[in-house]
Parts: sequence; structure tokens; C-alpha cells
Amino acid sequence: MMRIKIVILLLLLLSALSPTPARAFVALCYHDVQDVVDDPDGMAVSRDNLVAQFSWLRENGYTPVSIDALLAAQRGERPLPDKAVLLTFDDGYTSFYTKVLPLLKAFNYPAVLALVGSWLEVPATGQVAYGDSLVPRERFMNWEQIREVAASGLVEISSHSYDLHRGILANPQGNVQPAMTTRRYEAASGRYEADKTYFKRLSADFARNAALLKNQLGSKPRVMVWPYGEYNRHAQELAAKAGMPISLTLDVGKNNPQELDAVRRVLILDNPPLADFVWQMRNPQWQKPRPIRVVHVDLDYVYDSDPAQQETNLGLLLDRIQKLGVNTVYLQAFADPDGDGVADALYFPNRHLPLRADLFNRVAWQLRVRTGVQVYAWMPVLAFTLGDEADQVLAWAADNRVAPDPHQYRRLSPFSPRARQLAAELYEDLAKHAAFAGVLFHDDALLSDFEDANPAALTAYQAAGLPGDIGAIRSDDAHKRVWTRLKSEALHDFTAHLAERVRTWRPAIKTARNLYARPVLERDSEAWFAQSLPRFLEKYDYTAVMAMPYMEGAEDPDIWLRTIVQSVAEVPGGLDKTVFELQSVDWRKNNEAIPGSFLARQMRLLAREGARHYGYYPDNFFHNQPRAEDLMSIMSLRTYPYLP
Repeated sequence: MMRIKIVILLLLLLSALSPTPARAFVALCYHDVQDVVDDPDGMAVSRDNLVAQFSWLRENGYTPVSIDALLAAQRGERPLPDKAVLLTFDDGYTSFYTKVLPLLKAFNYPAVLALVGSWLEVPATGQVAYGDSLVPRERFMNWEQIREVAASGLVEISSHSYDLHRGILANPQGNVQPAMTTRRYEAASGRYEADKTYFKRLSADFARNAALLKNQLGSKPRVMVWPYGEYNRHAQELAAKAGMPISLTLDVGKNNPQELDAVRRVLILDNPPLADFVWQMRNPQWQKPRPIRVVHVDLDYVYDSDPAQQETNLGLLLDRIQKLGVNTVYLQAFADPDGDGVADALYFPNRHLPLRADLFNRVAWQLRVRTGVQVYAWMPVLAFTLGDEADQVLAWAADNRVAPDPHQYRRLSPFSPRARQLAAELYEDLAKHAAFAGVLFHDDALLSDFEDANPAALTAYQAAGLPGDIGAIRSDDAHKRVWTRLKSEALHDFTAHLAERVRTWRPAIKTARNLYARPVLERDSEAWFAQSLPRFLEKYDYTAVMAMPYMEGAEDPDIWLRTIVQSVAEVPGGLDKTVFELQSVDWRKNNEAIPGSFLARQMRLLAREGARHYGYYPDNFFHNQPRAEDLMSIMSLRTYPYLP
């Protein structure tokens, strides 16, 4: 009995010494507060609605917390309260002093206030360059008001940059994009800002705003609030070096106090009435993703050697996407004019392949700002015209000869260190030079049951305990199963490596990967592709299944489509993460167009079987194929899908 008591006491002691688990918290992002809301950007909230929201938080057990409380939880000193909320206010509007501060005092709520230094240094009678317009300096607080706010003890003064809350020239076509994450395009030289120059620009800005706030308020900021929510990992590192290890983003999701370097915030838009605010708090976006409707677009169709015609083509694409009312575009980032699926050139500046045109950034940005869609950069994983045969996927033949398979894509080997480096640098160059929401990994990431015989691959097989000879592996069923899984995992590992290189510059990107239909319908076919539906669902945010019955030679396309949806549904959560891509042309019949009415019927069939996400490839915006009028009612996510 005494021994049991001692054990219990020891367990209690260890429990007391162990750091208390940190609870999650939600961060809210506000901007201006007005008596009567008049804000075309939708960033303002009325004072009455803000009072109602603060009251609801108090009455429903939510506790606003300070930065100090978050740091204490991070150190394991004391946990956050249940339903912890971080209140943040961006830009430093005068309304924060006149309307928000009195409310914070009345409720005894802490908050974070983000200030843009260059705006505060504009003379009292001057104009502040705010977005695309000029606004009176009096719209923002003066230093006397800010000092009173800081002295309240409720408000954490943070940096919103000195002069990065604006756009800069981002490409030859004249797009202006966020200064924090954009490589400045120098029109005179036709060149982009180099890494060293970019880092120096950010460091100087962070230091200047920190010095300004210290001079005026007596202390430097310890929080960086990213303008427009745009940031990258290099910016985070530079901010931390400038004394701001905590940063606030506009990424969506809950937060853990252990990860204060990129705090996610819910952006309060369109002056929500209390019912909408409550719904957002109880059913946040990260718990209920919207259905995905995809149009898969060839940038080769937009490209034209005549810049004027190219802009006309882009206009046609934008009008079509707007009319369809979809929310996602898979946009080709590589050039494939001969249609063999291999990247001969790229549509963004890069280190290794020819630049066909500096076009991807232009089209992706226009799609984002003109139509509101999420753009995924569609890129090969292995199919690049890079390297020599020593870097390529090699197929083994029964006579022990090895050579690239002429019936497959020309591909780099995922086992070759040099090939991995070349591909990773291309992905990094893409992320440096364009803004996009995700990456779609092309269908070239496959290895047949005769591949890969690259010397680096054989070395990897031996390291895993397999024979270094494909003939010997294929002759043993147990070896073959291990080999198949090893190759599948090698491709997952490679795509994860590519995604990580992208996330250095675009931390919030999602991933999707094309999956052939046969590994979905015939699980034993993993050996022929090195692809597995369950593993795809684990490894990627979305799996883009090539639900193309005509390409697969299905006798009855409807039965085939039902079967593929049912096969996905058998995997727990499969339908939540699978995008079914239909085909809009029949490649077996000389690219014969499939009528839009047929596609619409197939989409309705998919939906009836339980599919949540779907789309099609390819899109011909020149000839309205498939007909937008046929698809709008089933693809559009607008409230009134028949409206243009």
C-alpha cells in the first residue's frame, strides 16, 4: 500500500513539474470602426456591432488575452483560459482612439494595434497614400493619441512596417503587388530585385519602423503584423532579428501558443451583424471548407508572341472564369507547346529552363484580383527537359538493358540528388516570382513496375534491404511489395521537398496531386504507377483524380463514374479531399469536344454519388468549349448562378 502511495505522489510531482499543455486561441482582425459604415473595401465595422460582438464574447465565456499571456503560455508558465481570443486592430485609424479604446477600457479587454510608420510621419494637413488612393492624414491617429493608447496598459503597439503597406511593380505587364513579398521589377533594366537587395529592403524597413516607435513611445515593438497578410519565412526571420519574433498573418485557422511566429487571424469583413459574427465564431472557416469547383487551364492557350493578342486572350479567360463562377483554377506554369507533357520552357523567370514568356505571375494575379479564384500552379514533378540520362528515370528490360521508356514521359529520377536539386530550384524560382494559393503536382509523378533503374535508385533499394537488381526484385513477391511502397514513398517525399521549397516563399500554399484512375479502381495497380489513393489522401491537401472515362475506354461512362466515386468514398474522409477532374475533350477521337451538356450531366451524377469537389480539363476559352451556359448551374458557387 505504501509503495502505491509513493508511486502516486511521484506521478503527481512529475505532473506538477511538467509544462501545462497550452490551449488553442482564436485571433480576430479588425480595421476601422465607424458610426455609419461607409467603406467600399468592406474593412470597417460599426461601433454598435463592435459593442454587440464584445458583449457576446463576454456573455459566452470568451476571454480576450494579451501578448504577455500568449508568451506565458508559450513558456509553459500558465495556460490560456478556455475560449481565449486575441483582439487585433490594423492600420491605426483615429477611430481606435475615439471608439475602440473606450470600449477596451469598459470591458477591460487587451488588444494589439498595428501602426504603419510612413503614414504617421505625414504632416497633419497632408494626404496618406492608402492603397490606390489618397486619404486625409487625420483619418489616422497622431502621436499624442498613440501615446495615450500605449499608456492605457491594455494595448500592445506593433509594427505594420514602415513603408511596405503598399504595392510595387511586380512584372513587365505593370501589375502592382504587395511590397512585402514581391520581387520589385525594374522596368528600365528589365530585371527583378535580387535576393540580397530584397532582404536588405525588408531589414531596413523593419529597423526604421522599430526605431520610430521606440523614439516616440519609449520601446520597440515585439510584434510584426504583415501588411495584407503577406509574408514569407525569410521575412519572418528578418523580423525576429529586428526584435519581433511574434507575427500576425491573415491565414485561416486556430492557433497554438507554441507557434506565435505566424498567428492566424479571422478577418472581420463587411460589418457582420451579430448573428453572422456568432456563426463565424462557432463555425469558423477552417472547420467547414467550401466545395471546390475547378477549371484546369493551359497557359499555352493564353500565350501569344504578339503581346496585344496575348492580353486579348487573357481577357477572354478572365471573362469566362468570372461567368462560370468557380473558385479554383489549376493554371499551367510550364510551357508544353508540343503537347508531350514535358516542360520545354517555363512561364516564370528561373535558373535552368528557357523563359517562354514572363506570363504566369501576370495571369495568376489577374485571376486572383479580377475573379476572386484560388490559383494553383500546375507544375511537373519530374518531366523537365533537364539533365542527362544519368539523371533520368530508367526502365529495366528482361535482357537487363536499362534506358528511358519511350512510351512514358521523359522524367527526372526522384532518387537522383542532382535531379532533385534542379527541380527544387525551379519550384523555388516559381515561388519567388509569383503569388498563388497552391501547387498542383502533374500526373508525370509515376514509376512503372519496370522503373526506376537509375543507379541512384538501385543504391536506395539496397539501403532499404532489397537486391540492387530489378530483375531479382521482380522475381520475389515480397521484395516487389516492399519495392512498390518504397517508390511510392519516394515520390511523396520528393513532392513534400518541392512543396517545402515553395513554402519558404509562400508559407500558406495548399498541395494537390493528380492521381490516375486505375489506382483508385484497382488497388493492386499501385505497382504499375507507384500511386495509392489512401496515401495521396494522407499526404496532400487535395487529390485530383483523373475521372476521365473516355480516356480510360469505359464502356458505360456513367457506371464508371459512379464506381470511381464509390471507391473514393470507401476511404474514410476520401470525398472531403478528392477533386474529380472530368475530361472536356475525347483525345482518342482527334480531340473531339465533349458537349457541355454531357459534362453538366456527369457533374450532377458525381454530386448525387456524394462528390463534393469537381471540375474539368481542358478549357477552351476561345470557342466557349465547354459551353459556359451549360455548366453555370452546376459549377457556379454564386448565389444566383445564372447571372453573368
